[in-house]
Amino acid sequence: MGPLQVVWFKRDLRTADHRPLVEASRRGAVLPLYVVEPDYWQQPDSSERQWQFCRESLLELRDCLARLGQPLVVRIGQVEQVLERAHRQFGIASLWSHEETGNGWTYARDLRVATWARHHSIEWQEIPQFGVSRRLASRQGWARRWEGRMAEDLVAPPPQLETLSGLEPGPIPSSQELALAPDPCPGRQLGGRSQGIGELQSFLAKRSRRYQSELSNPSTAVVSCSRLSPHLSWGTLSLREVVQQTRQRRAGLADATGDRYWSRSLQRFDERLHWHCHFIQKLESQPSLEFRELHPATAQLRSSEPERLTAWATGCTGLPFVDACMRSLIATGWLNFRMRAMLVSVASYQLWLPWQESGLHLARLFVDYEPGIHWSQCQMQSGTTGINSIRIYNPLKQGLDHDPQGQFIRRWIPELRQVPAVYLHRPWTMDLPTQERVGCLLGSSYPLPIVDWVEAAATARSKIWALRQQEGFSALASAIHQRHGSRRAGARSPGPRRSNSRSSSRSRAARLEAEGQLCLDLA
Repeated sequence: MGPLQVVWFKRDLRTADHRPLVEASRRGAVLPLYVVEPDYWQQPDSSERQWQFCRESLLELRDCLARLGQPLVVRIGQVEQVLERAHRQFGIASLWSHEETGNGWTYARDLRVATWARHHSIEWQEIPQFGVSRRLASRQGWARRWEGRMAEDLVAPPPQLETLSGLEPGPIPSSQELALAPDPCPGRQLGGRSQGIGELQSFLAKRSRRYQSELSNPSTAVVSCSRLSPHLSWGTLSLREVVQQTRQRRAGLADATGDRYWSRSLQRFDERLHWHCHFIQKLESQPSLEFRELHPATAQLRSSEPERLTAWATGCTGLPFVDACMRSLIATGWLNFRMRAMLVSVASYQLWLPWQESGLHLARLFVDYEPGIHWSQCQMQSGTTGINSIRIYNPLKQGLDHDPQGQFIRRWIPELRQVPAVYLHRPWTMDLPTQERVGCLLGSSYPLPIVDWVEAAATARSKIWALRQQEGFSALASAIHQRHGSRRAGARSPGPRRSNSRSSSRSRAARLEAEGQLCLDLA
């Protein structure tokens, strides 16, 4: 057996539309490799729920590769050390993988792997997976390049892989073996490509019809949103196949039924697939935004408040709709886009918490955690980009708008299930006799609001706007927009102006709706 073509699987856990696998198989015997990196799984943005999804996906990927002739080989340790052992044992002709825009830890690891490959004169072929461009000098033409990537032909798995004799596939460790902190998530989506295909098919065939009207309500979004986000984050589905199947379905609807309502829903979903890569591109172009404010003038605006952070993180702020959203996320690992944005907004404005702290907590809870989307959106929703409008969510209004009957609150906050509807969104207005009658004593059974959220929002708004009025703020914001802003039609350079124009407010709302809330809803 001569030197091997090593295909390093990362967050691309599939054999379909996997160009590194296909290209490697054309050049010789393939070693399909996944490295479980214990140090990665101890990072503050990693969690057991994410590993469980990843592990399920690895088990299915191993079976798929075994049917081609060579099972997935899994090793535990540092990637460069695993590669070194493989090179000494078999010889490595080339290393293949998809490009990855991960967190700071994976970026540093990839630099080490690149150094190792250069030292051994091994070519590392990295192939784009999304519509993200490396070493991007300008955003000009970015949307056109994205469309070009998405229009490329899907590639089928190689028909056969040569079996590598004498090579043990190796165990896929459990959470306990990785010493991961227990992270119960009973409502979590299951990993694996078959699960992703099922979600995609059911969404396009039926669930997507009410997508545009039901994506903002946390109860209806569970069904009407695509639920593809973890499968795109972990790569059990390729973005290209989702884009192409979505467009084929939309075209088919137009031809067969003329259902314009359904067609518009799929158009909205298609737009969010574009924004998915738009936000990942920001992290690719500026990796520091995971840690540092995009606009330097917004640095150190907020300071740690451990008690507030704990109350928010556990769903005990005394704001029922906020707490219900957090508890739902803890139990399921998923939340619709608007409610994700609301959680960040409340943490950043009403509770005045640093986005880095709230962001890490959410990163661990999201099974679909995608660093490029996540950290870009954490900064956007906390007002630290300098280029997005200040959007402070009113938690009471959000609840009344999206859970008017209180079904979502009653489901996720059992302490409030017997509270009369008139008090449900404002339990702090409930008189003591009513509290005693329904068995919900405020401050004991359920907390009173930990802040005066109306006054806190007004204070936060004043602080942010005062900062934006400072000399030099707009010039820096324009430079940031030039580097990271959308080049789609209608996008414009930001400024610190407020507008009372109703038409201006509508256009701004439409733009913000398009440019997304947290994870956009690939969700």
